[in-house]
Amino acid sequence: MEHIAHFSHLSRFPAAAAEADTARKAETTQGAETSALPRWDLSALYNSMEDPQLEQDLTDAHTRARAFAARYQGKLGGLSGAELAEAIAASEEIDEILGKAGSYASLLFAANSSDAAIARFSQSVNERLTDIAGDLLFFTLEINKLDDAALEAKLKEPALARWEPFLRDTRLFRPHQLSDEVEKVLLEKSVAGAQAWSRLFDETIAGLRVTLDGKTITVGDALNRLSDENRAVREQAGKAVGQVFSDNIRLFALITNTLAKDKAITDSLRHYARPTSSRNLSNMVEDEVVDALVSAVRADYPRLAHRYYGLKAKWMGLDKLEHWDRNAPLPGTQDRKISWDEAKDIVQKAYSDFDPRLGEVITTFLTNPWIDVPPAEGKSPGAFAHPTVPSAHPYILLNYHGRTRDVMTLAHELGHGVHQVLAARQGYYQSSTPLTLAETASVFGEMLTFQSLLDAEKDPARKRTLLAGKVEDMLNTVVRQIAFYEFETRLHDARKQGELLPEQIGEIWRQVQTESLGPAFNFSSEYDVFWAYIPHFIHSPFYVYAYAFGDCLVNALYGVFSEGAPGFADKYVTMLEAGGTLRHKELLAPFGLDASDPHFWRKGLDVISGFIDQLEQV
Repeated sequence: MEHIAHFSHLSRFPAAAAEADTARKAETTQGAETSALPRWDLSALYNSMEDPQLEQDLTDAHTRARAFAARYQGKLGGLSGAELAEAIAASEEIDEILGKAGSYASLLFAANSSDAAIARFSQSVNERLTDIAGDLLFFTLEINKLDDAALEAKLKEPALARWEPFLRDTRLFRPHQLSDEVEKVLLEKSVAGAQAWSRLFDETIAGLRVTLDGKTITVGDALNRLSDENRAVREQAGKAVGQVFSDNIRLFALITNTLAKDKAITDSLRHYARPTSSRNLSNMVEDEVVDALVSAVRADYPRLAHRYYGLKAKWMGLDKLEHWDRNAPLPGTQDRKISWDEAKDIVQKAYSDFDPRLGEVITTFLTNPWIDVPPAEGKSPGAFAHPTVPSAHPYILLNYHGRTRDVMTLAHELGHGVHQVLAARQGYYQSSTPLTLAETASVFGEMLTFQSLLDAEKDPARKRTLLAGKVEDMLNTVVRQIAFYEFETRLHDARKQGELLPEQIGEIWRQVQTESLGPAFNFSSEYDVFWAYIPHFIHSPFYVYAYAFGDCLVNALYGVFSEGAPGFADKYVTMLEAGGTLRHKELLAPFGLDASDPHFWRKGLDVISGFIDQLEQV
């Protein structure tokens, strides 16, 4: 979930690209003892909400922002290349201060969004960041007004050449830039618009409670029961969660309708061709590449999800699966509890065996209080890695319950963390990767850990469990996220005709679930409201295809590694160190891969199909 302030298409802060893994993971964790698990220490940012350094930083940033505007506003065209480079560096320094404060507020809120004082603090910080950003907004707007030839001449000066990726990415949005006055209005109103609706969503989800077996529990805890081995427990939880969402569905529909309309207005003002265009542009990926990915996955629904869930229904002795059976453990599954210490050892070994350099970074995360591990009251469900700022270090949020999938989640988020640490050398502006590449290191780390566990496992039943778990994770990452993307696409298209009733949104949800999961499922009516809790739809519209992009990309990348390509580890580390300075074509070229190749996505999907082939033979 992106609580950090993203002010406009010309965002002042690099995206916390890996911060929203909730939709992928929230439904796949399971219960265990968690009381002694470590919590993070945010003192690398600030000691508390009352830390005087926070107030000092915000005051200094405001002073520096005003001075920056007085020095440079209206004058960029007359600067030499060296002077423009000096201005960019000064802007980056101010923005990193703002990013540090925004990260602290975001992480506090994620750890306990039900605390009214924290919610108030987070909103107050975001409002101050917006005020300060108003003084800096002119900078990227004026950069985009520079003549191409004039900027090309300036870039010949070495001091400015290092900022070429920043300038390249900033100027991508030139066709969609509005007047300075309109940009400033959109910026200033954001805290009372989309950000406020997003906050309402977060606080509502955090405050919802489900009653099961006479106990009142959070939605996250109730969703965990959808993975229980007892079908009666799963059914009870599925119906109870559905009832809670139904009781609040008008509010969720209002939030969704309002944000979709808000986006449509902005997209119209900026002349984006379709609702997903702004996301594709910010991801530095061509519309055609995303379309090719979506088409490839949709065409493979029968070969992947339909086939696997047909097998699962047979293994479970059921004519039809219900929605609460989707993440059920297979009969005879012996998924033992895994302690936190053992989970750390498993993931550490997987990364270290691949490359000691990555192992050293993993050690840093696991031996410092950078990870918030246990489930807790008011805590954001799922998991994420937040890069914060290069002058500090990333933080990871988990909800660890002690099962194999939780170990995979740890491996996933540590992959993000490694990527963020290695890319930090590019600086605040150029370390952040587009979402399509942000999932590369995380999914690759998962694959390393999975293969390590699979190779070490000698028991056939356990191997089957691991293999089935991996297939389900991959289906959740690829098929399910493309289905989410389809849901968003159809919803935003339908919203153009007027506000949607909750039942209409539910119908769109049922359509995409039926198409993607296939004939093995019977969807009961309460599942029509399960769209309501997916945070990506609220915080990061059309984010979700990045998961499928990353998974298929990594499958192809892992294939190159498995074939023993010379120098793979060195090339891989170099790719991560590049941060946001290179595009996907440049990053993949050393591995002989090209995401614009129509056959590229098929290679990634073949890996999933191959795992299902193995399961069919078990």
